[in-house]
Amino acid sequence: MKWQASTGYGKRSLVETAIGRYKSIIGRRLRARSFDAQQTEVAIGCAALNRMLACARPKSIRRDGPTT
Repeated sequence: MKWQASTGYGKRSLVETAIGRYKSIIGRRLRARSFDAQQTEVAIGCAALNRMLACARPKSIRRDGPTT
């Protein structure tokens, strides 16, 4: 575990997971030709992916006291 913390492996794993999720949902390649249009396409794809993930994320509420 120490080598993972020293090399930043956890961040790399999170990035690889995010890229894999993007590719599986949005697609493996860009369709736009110009660089500006490609940047816009990626921004729209990320926004759509973030909205989908937000819908699936549970809304947790902390409760005080014993639960029954």
